Amino acid sequence: MTADTPPPPLADDPDTAPAKPEKLRDRLTMLVVLALLRLPFGPRVALAGAVGTVVGRVTALGSRVARGVRHFRPDLPEAEVRRIARAVPGNLARLIVEVLSPRDLTRIGPDVPQGGPGLEALDAANAAGRPVIMVSAHFGNYDVARYALIHRGYRMGGYFKELGSPALNRHYLDAMAVSGHPMFPDTGEGLRALVRFLRKGGMLGILIDLDRPNGTMLDFLGQPTRTVTSIAEMALRYDALLIPVWGLRTPDAPGFRVEADLPIPHSDPETMTQALNDAFGEKVRQYPEQWVWWHNRRKKSHP
Repeated sequence: MTADTPPPPLADDPDTAPAKPEKLRDRLTMLVVLALLRLPFGPRVALAGAVGTVVGRVTALGSRVARGVRHFRPDLPEAEVRRIARAVPGNLARLIVEVLSPRDLTRIGPDVPQGGPGLEALDAANAAGRPVIMVSAHFGNYDVARYALIHRGYRMGGYFKELGSPALNRHYLDAMAVSGHPMFPDTGEGLRALVRFLRKGGMLGILIDLDRPNGTMLDFLGQPTRTVTSIAEMALRYDALLIPVWGLRTPDAPGFRVEADLPIPHSDPETMTQALNDAFGEKVRQYPEQWVWWHNRRKKSHP
């Protein structure tokens, strides 16, 4: 492939995929979310956490989280597995209403502390106009990092996958439109626009913790896990700084902090992607309740 050729797609192109029918579960979720969005931001997030905790106890969500924890962390005592399984649904519910509250995140963005050993490298890349790929996951609140860094003066773009629920997706896309530009959907045209943005020195946020059909088996928390290498391939092709960046939940106001790890050295795609998995795995070990866990990275076809 030439230098102008985009890397392999991160997912099957859904441009022509038929719309999915709305499920009863999604309709009920949307009703709850719409009711929560009528509240002020603080009570909204707190009540969402309480609702999520109850949902985790009365549905299969808590059990699904527990299965994920046992798979990736078989060393943990069962009491710790149960603690994580109880905490995750509440954090997931908080994340949903926070992501759908772009004006509130814009308001608190300037107050979010920013640090970590890689922040200096991010500032240097921004000043030099070098392309940057910031890698995160469905962990803490990944969107908070983008809002905070936009207020730091970064020109941040985001690559996102539309939601399976049409009703929720409409509100999600509205939130993406408010939260900043450019935002690139998980489509063929979105990927092409993303490449153009990177080539011009853009700074991109992207998540790495979903299973993808074109992924490579790499280690994650001691287990073989299918992970895309195309993020690292883009970093190599466009000489982009590749750096893990996390939006961590904290007990102190404003409730978050941004932490940038050291950049991943350029080498080959698999080595670089393994380094991303290792950085993410370390954060999950430190703050296990902040990852959603229920993403199915444990396919039956895996070794």
